[in-house]
Amino acid sequence: MRYLHIENARLIDPASNLDQVTDLYVAEGRIAAIGHKPAGGGIELTIDGQGKWLVPGLVDLGAHLPEPGYAHKGTIASETRAACSSGFTHVCSLPDTKPVTDSSAVVKLILEKASKAGYSKVLPLGALTQGLEGEQLASMFTLHEAGCVALSNARRPFKDSYVLRRVMEYAATYDIPVFLSANDIALSAGGCMHEGPVATRMGLSGIPRTAETIALAQMLLLIEQTGVRAHISQISCARSVAMLQQARNEGLSISADTALANLIYTDDAVNGYNSQFNVQPPLRSESDRQALLAAVNSGELAISSNHQPHEVAAKKAPFADAEPGMSMFDGFLPLALQLVERGELSLTALIRATSTLPAQIAGIEQGLVEGQAFNAALIDPLLERSFRRSELLSKGRNSPLAGQTLKGAVSAVFIEGHQVF
Repeated sequence: MRYLHIENARLIDPASNLDQVTDLYVAEGRIAAIGHKPAGGGIELTIDGQGKWLVPGLVDLGAHLPEPGYAHKGTIASETRAACSSGFTHVCSLPDTKPVTDSSAVVKLILEKASKAGYSKVLPLGALTQGLEGEQLASMFTLHEAGCVALSNARRPFKDSYVLRRVMEYAATYDIPVFLSANDIALSAGGCMHEGPVATRMGLSGIPRTAETIALAQMLLLIEQTGVRAHISQISCARSVAMLQQARNEGLSISADTALANLIYTDDAVNGYNSQFNVQPPLRSESDRQALLAAVNSGELAISSNHQPHEVAAKKAPFADAEPGMSMFDGFLPLALQLVERGELSLTALIRATSTLPAQIAGIEQGLVEGQAFNAALIDPLLERSFRRSELLSKGRNSPLAGQTLKGAVSAVFIEGHQVF
């Protein structure tokens, strides 16, 4: 048997309480040994991990992959390559494609294109309702059987609470996980940023926190009633954190994530009407950011990318009219590592929130444990990377990092033992 040997790397896996400098051996796509050479066989390739971290591959719980339908914004190949550059081995793709991911044919197309590209594995999220229109239930069981790890309506609204209840009841019957976004469309309609002093000063329509918390309250009650396996995607405010904590204390089993942008930026970033910071959910206040960081540190929240690539023209309109979203894959890792460098997140919490916790939510195995599939990222925490707009791997040109140089870069990414980046 021939082994891939990674030597002298710092292995970090929060799920198994592993944090030590040691060697790791891989054979036939799986971790054969940690800390000692297997008895038989020889070394096929040795990679020097001195000064680097070897961590379980990152898993993204919510990215907008434009293909099919919006190839001018990006393709599955371009965006999963960009995801690999930040250490993602798996990416959950939202169903707001064109056509919508509400049929097994679209699911098959996405999986085929991702397999052909050969970068991050794509885990499709199927549509909860036909065409994401929020009225008629999609063929949920068929989508799950076709390969969807969960079902979602992206940020599209449901017609009413009755449809939402029916969706949950059906999903609970077949034990299909659902990913839900808390957004009261009536309260958020017309808004383009967080409702607060900054929005007032700039004369922009705001989105109040209650647009999220009122919708979340409704969802929590229906989750309790139906018993569905539910995940709340991309919460943005402190009150939502408190509501989820209370629900868990009362025995409700529910997971949630927040977008990296909401951990890095606040609504102050909108000053100057910079449309790069027009995102949904909106960037909120510093107190909200601190509450989200605390929840990540305590293991209550995962971190998602909310990657949404756009062409230059999509962000050229005035702030309120620009298409919302950030291209996050290219700079996800160095941005996240800034939080560690500033002491706002522990390194263990960051890896847990971007790898082992989202893997658990998505229902996949991910960890540095003997016998498990070797899905991992080798990271050089000191290597600097410059983010020139023309050199971004994503086709999206709406990156907040364009023109910056940051520390922290991926040296290699492995999926089932194969180096893909």
